[in-house]
Amino acid sequence: AGPPVGRWGRVGGGRVGGGRPGGGRASPGVLAAVAAGGMVGASARYGLAQAIPARPGGVPWATLGANLAGSFLLGLVLVVVLERFPPTRHLRPFLATGVLGAFTTMSTFQVEIALLIRDGHATTGLAYGLGSLAAGLGLAYAGVVAGRLVPLRHPEAPR
Repeated sequence: AGPPVGRWGRVGGGRVGGGRPGGGRASPGVLAAVAAGGMVGASARYGLAQAIPARPGGVPWATLGANLAGSFLLGLVLVVVLERFPPTRHLRPFLATGVLGAFTTMSTFQVEIALLIRDGHATTGLAYGLGSLAAGLGLAYAGVVAGRLVPLRHPEAPR
């Protein structure tokens, strides 16, 4: 029988073919939307990192800010795009995968924690890592709640 199928596919992401309904490759338009969004998100994160440089042994505030803002915005954007507005083919890939995927950063986050610990700032590194995780989950949930406050824009949207 397999795992149950929900609104967006199998529980646990059981889709094949990159997670798209029907499998296969993404269309050039969707790839262009992701790439364009990625340019926006990466440029924004670069600007933030330039404006708030990390100090040795200190909390990397730019990465923390980007990841926490991205957590809230991802929860908000996904609810608004998927539940509140008519379906679109390019908006979700542009905003969620492109802009927010490039704005947030797991790799830099991990490297910064490892460097803090390696350089003798284990308490700062662990507090940064665990605090980021807890705050990010809380802010993603807050984004979902905020998104559900947006009025419905089409009749097929779930309530």
